[in-house]
Amino acid sequence: MALRSVGMSSLSGKVESETEIEANASDFYKVLRKQLYDVPNICPDDVHAAHVRQGDWENVGSVQQWDYTIEGKKTSAKEKIEAIDDENKTITYSLFGEEISNDYKTFKGTIKVSDKGSGGGIVKWTFEYEKNKKNMTAASPQSYLDFAIKVTRDIDAHVAKCLSHN
Repeated sequence: MALRSVGMSSLSGKVESETEIEANASDFYKVLRKQLYDVPNICPDDVHAAHVRQGDWENVGSVQQWDYTIEGKKTSAKEKIEAIDDENKTITYSLFGEEISNDYKTFKGTIKVSDKGSGGGIVKWTFEYEKNKKNMTAASPQSYLDFAIKVTRDIDAHVAKCLSHN
């Protein structure tokens, strides 16, 4: 797993990671595109609930609300699907609501899933953000990246378990 933090200024920046997965890219990506509603069941320690607020689970412009634990604190946020590129297995989301909007002007996450040549895959997360202020109460971008890596590992384990039962 590679982690990288790229500072753009004191209030804006980007953090990213690459996590190797056992599942192939298509099987992992299918959970993100067609089974997103199941993430609270796949990752119950971290994601407690998810609900559609606008649209559905799968299309650009749709908004979901997520209840989760980050930095040891239960919180919630809304997530809008901004872009989907199924050919390149890439989805971009914007996060907003409650604490996030108080502390961030923008907070976007992009996930890209690709196959490794030797089997398995790689999940790349990138979070780009602009803070409203230096002292924040919301979780840090690094904490969101760590959270995304944990959820990635849980989804990978779920996909591997499902495939082994088929």
